[in-house]
Amino acid sequence: MKVLVTGASGNVGRYVVKELLKMGENVVVAGTDIKKLKTMFGDKVDAVEFDFTNRQTFMEALHEVDRVFLMRPPHLGKPQDLYPFIDIMKSSNIKLVSFLSLMGVEHNTIPPHHKIEKYIENIGIPYAHIRPGFFMQNVSGIHAKEIKEQDKILVPAGKSKASFIDAKDIGLSIAVLLHEPERYKNTAHTITGPQALDYYQVADILSTVLGRKITYDKPGYLKYRQYYINNRGLDKKYVNVTVALYFMTRMGTAKEVTDGFYRLTGRQPRTFKDFAKENKEVFLK
Repeated sequence: MKVLVTGASGNVGRYVVKELLKMGENVVVAGTDIKKLKTMFGDKVDAVEFDFTNRQTFMEALHEVDRVFLMRPPHLGKPQDLYPFIDIMKSSNIKLVSFLSLMGVEHNTIPPHHKIEKYIENIGIPYAHIRPGFFMQNVSGIHAKEIKEQDKILVPAGKSKASFIDAKDIGLSIAVLLHEPERYKNTAHTITGPQALDYYQVADILSTVLGRKITYDKPGYLKYRQYYINNRGLDKKYVNVTVALYFMTRMGTAKEVTDGFYRLTGRQPRTFKDFAKENKEVFLK
């Protein structure tokens, strides 16, 4: 049987695919851009068209599949957007679904991930939720533009700390869960990096690695929201979700450091400094 990876071209999905292939699994990559998927993974995987909003794509994606990595696309803000596919997984007798959730979401009903977790559990599909801390790739991705062009980190996190984790480490953790479905049936795993950092510390690390002064701008929610919508042209729904997450971060929800990654993989998680060195080119002017 095969493992279906949704969001296979994304920050986490690509590493889930890579690690599953190393483990000898047969992988199906799913997405709306088949050409992109085939370019990324070649003939090592099966590529299928898949869209959470198009039920006609569900059955082909699940053909000969018994395990699924489930990722909520950022543009789908409502938990209900994923329910039809989850229902089909139930009827397809999936052995395990590993849902990419959020750290602390079991105590936080605001993000859509909370309701998605509960829906999977209540419908009776065997699950292994993965609840990572903030992605290091957020810094090298969405926030890299201001670092590169203005030498600033622009996030409304105040003085709060986050236990950043590399998407590579998240991908490995998910692959472990999917590779051993019986062992990890009906479990949840909070995985983090090795330390909690505030954005002043992140700026200091980047300054050292890049050889130029990077500062943390610490904008308020309104300034942040207006900038990313008006200046960056990002979708309002997406920006609003990030505002909510940073609001929760200020309440201390992202600072926990766990040994979850080590317990799953037997390895120590990558540090932010090592990540910055590895991705230095992203921030160069």
